[in-house]
Amino acid sequence: MARRLSAMATLWTIGYERLRPEALAAELQAAGVERVIDVRLRPQSRKPGMSKTRLGQMLAEHHIAYEHRRELGTPPDIRALYRDAKVERAAAAFREHLETAAADELDRLAAELDRGPRTALLCLEEDPERCHRRVVAEAVRERRPGLEIVDL
Repeated sequence: MARRLSAMATLWTIGYERLRPEALAAELQAAGVERVIDVRLRPQSRKPGMSKTRLGQMLAEHHIAYEHRRELGTPPDIRALYRDAKVERAAAAFREHLETAAADELDRLAAELDRGPRTALLCLEEDPERCHRRVVAEAVRERRPGLEIVDL
């Protein structure tokens, strides 16, 4: 029996650059997010509470699941392009990287959105237009027609 796709699956994105851990959790909860997928290559941060272990613990206290998906992170050479404000070049290079190195992971994520928890992609960069998470979200939308992307 074929499963029917919901009319409007949604994928949220959020950057924690200007948020403290509790503000991040509050914003996610206000949007009804149930799972965060950390799309940083290395889930480490200079910001207190934003590294993998502590972030996962804090989110769990707010009943939000945490997953790290390294495959959806930005390789250092492409991250340097983003850092140098070469956003178009970075996005194109990252898109090519995703399709060659992480296509299975994108397919998996797209398939999870209809039956899984309400999900947000998390990275550092505040502006989604300057972040690789936008490229991830758009690649998922190509695999899941009708997907709504909401930047928090």
